[in-house]
Amino acid sequence: MIQRDPNESAIRSYYDEFAARYESKRRPNQPDGYHALLDDLEVDYTLRYGEGKDVLEVGCGTGLILERLAQRCHIAQGVDLSEGMLEKARERGLDARFGTATDLPFDNASFDVVCSFKVLAHVPEIGKALAEMVRVTRPGGHVLAEFYNPLSLRALAKRLGPAGAISDRTHEDAVFTRFDPPWVIKRLLPPRCEIVASRGVRIVTPVAAAMRLPVLKTVLRKVEWSLCDSPLSAFGGFWIAAIRKLS
Repeated sequence: MIQRDPNESAIRSYYDEFAARYESKRRPNQPDGYHALLDDLEVDYTLRYGEGKDVLEVGCGTGLILERLAQRCHIAQGVDLSEGMLEKARERGLDARFGTATDLPFDNASFDVVCSFKVLAHVPEIGKALAEMVRVTRPGGHVLAEFYNPLSLRALAKRLGPAGAISDRTHEDAVFTRFDPPWVIKRLLPPRCEIVASRGVRIVTPVAAAMRLPVLKTVLRKVEWSLCDSPLSAFGGFWIAAIRKLS
């Protein structure tokens, strides 16, 4: 596990700063690039459980995923702790409000599906965040929680390579980051819920830059889609646990 600054205000400042550049390598600028592949796999998995239902995205950022969910879900709401990110999400006309993963501004059992992507890895109180997500999920509903996986090519690249820049002055290593292997997640869950399925994202893609090569990009997309729900999902750089809340 990598630990940096667990202070919530520091994390908020980091993402406020990141907001200005967040979409520079994402949709719509690179609709078939590396980040688009991740988003596609995450949106598809969310719709498997939440299409036509009430969905909450925890850590919605600028709303790239939430916007797509809103088109196919009955209700799609988002929360984020960064006002900089929220401003851009609201410009998209999305229902996005301030909140943190450990203190969600919703009543018990408000949603059928609660999802969170690339967010929980930056939450020091991970158990409290999962308990909050389960709290606002209806009995029989699902929490889709994505973790950074140490058993992956992505984790190796993060250890060996330089930290990516989020602005001209700040890099990714400025924020608290944790890596949790799949077998640890069960021990983090609150009572009366169970992991019923999982998806691996970025299983074989060695580095994000590989998606810049046209032929290799096509091959990697096909392979990632073919393996995401296979036993090799346990080696995804991003590992999504589908957690069902028991009645």
